[in-house]
Formats: sequence, C-alpha cells, structure tokens
Amino acid sequence: MKTVTFTVPASDAGQRLDKLVVAKTELGRRRVAELFQRGQVTVGGRRVPKGEPARAGDEVSVQVEGGDVPPREPDAHLEVRLETPHLVIVAKPAGQPSAPLRGEAGTLAGALFGRYPEMAGVGHSPREPGLLHRLDTQTSGLVVAARTADAFERLHAALTQGAIQKRYLAIVTGEGMPESGTIDQPIAPDRKSPKRVLVGPAAGTRTGKHRARPAVTRFRVVARHGEWALVELSVSRALRHQIRSHLASIGHPIAGDPVYGGPEAPSLGARHALHASYIAWAGDETIAGFAIEEPLPPDMASLMAG
Repeated sequence: MKTVTFTVPASDAGQRLDKLVVAKTELGRRRVAELFQRGQVTVGGRRVPKGEPARAGDEVSVQVEGGDVPPREPDAHLEVRLETPHLVIVAKPAGQPSAPLRGEAGTLAGALFGRYPEMAGVGHSPREPGLLHRLDTQTSGLVVAARTADAFERLHAALTQGAIQKRYLAIVTGEGMPESGTIDQPIAPDRKSPKRVLVGPAAGTRTGKHRARPAVTRFRVVARHGEWALVELSVSRALRHQIRSHLASIGHPIAGDPVYGGPEAPSLGARHALHASYIAWAGDETIAGFAIEEPLPPDMASLMAG
C-alpha cells in the first residue's frame, strides 16, 4: 500500500474532494469512491466523505495500491538540462514512455526515480514520481520533475494557472500552411478510439463521461524546406494530444503521426515530428525561475534539411 499526499492549492479550493483525488491520482471515479468508502482518503488524518469541498491548504492523503510504481533504474541514461534542490528538467528521447502502464522498466519515470529516490510519493500518482507533466511516447523534448512535495504543488499551481510557458516544434506539410495563427477549439476524448481525441465539441459538451475542455494553440512557421514546414507552437497548459489534434484539424497533421492522418516520413522511424523545445517559469519566493531550450533533435533536423 502506497500513500499519495498533496496539499490543496488555492486554485482548487471548493472542488469536490473525490474529483480532486481523481485528478491527482489518475484513478477512475469508481475506484476513488471505493477508497473514500473504505476510509483510505483522509484530510489532516480525518476520514472525509467524497462530496466534501476541498479547502486551500488541506493536506489530503490517499492510500492506494502501488503495483504500478516504476522500478528504480539508477543506471538508466538521463539527459539532465537543469538540476536544483527543488526540481530537475530533462530531455526525453522519442520512443521512451513517460511513465509505466503496469510497472514495466524503460520509462522516464523509472530513470528519474532511480537517480532521485526522494521523488517517491511526490506527484500525481505512484507510477509517475515527480513528473509535473508527460509527453507522448513518440514525442521528444523537455520534461519537468519535482524533487519535493512542496515544489510539486508550487509548480502544479503555476502550470494550472498558465504561468509556465511551453513551446513545441512540429514538422507538417508546408503547402497551404499559414505563416501564423491561433487554433481555439475545445478537445474531448474520442469514445470510439482511446488513442485519439476529438476537436470541436462545444466546451462543456459531454462525450460519454467526459466534458470537452477549452484549448488554445498558437503557431508560427519558422522555416520551410521542400514539402515541409517547421512550425513553433505555444501553449500554456497543453491537454492530451492537443497539438497533434489541433494541427490535424486545420489540415496539417504532424509528419509521421498516423493516428491523426499525418504524412509518412520513413526517415523518422516510429516517431512523429513533435518536439517539446522550450519551457520557462518566472519562479516564486522559494523556487528560482528557469528558461530552458532544447534544440531540434537530429532526426527532425535531417527531415527539414532534406
């Protein structure tokens, strides 16, 4: 049995505790309801009903099974771009999962856990210790991980409020691609295919048990070569598959991304041409700010060079 502990930030005050626990642990609503019923969710050591509203500053503890905790891999390779007592920023290669599905080895989470064992119990769930956010397996680039629970809560609050800047680079078919623009379209899970999301349902519209969520992606073309365009994309808090689905929605899916109809790019192998290239935050009274840039990886650079 593992215990996940988090402090309720002011931005989440007033939310039902069960919904907050679902968001923090990524467990299903039914499983979380069972945890409340069994008294495995406490606030300040006190058992609470699932419908109780969260209060800013409350310390919530959730006892969950830890079978999917990543194995510690202290010898796994890590490309560290910034290391402080509060956090680390690493560059994830394409092809590496961010976190395990069932405790398998070879994930970024396992490598981080191996080098920074203090991340145990920090973060959204036991299977992704320290990870503030994730990248799709075939996306490369920068990922932030917290080394302490306090740092995680501060960074998570900044991410939720849109204070952390994130930029990506993607390669798409250049013909007809505008020089710049904004895609402002809600996103919802696709009930027919768990590998995809849907673009366009009105914000708040239900698709099954989920609601469509607002999503905004800004883009500009930074280079063109032959049939391809290299596009820089800016988001504040990217939803799952936001960039991939948004680009597909305007007729320019990412090269090598068959899930969203992207054009073939054999030189990329199994990966798609999406790279998390920049992340920055002004910091606060405890954690110093940062601004980290990761160059285009060689496989994507070669595709642009022709």
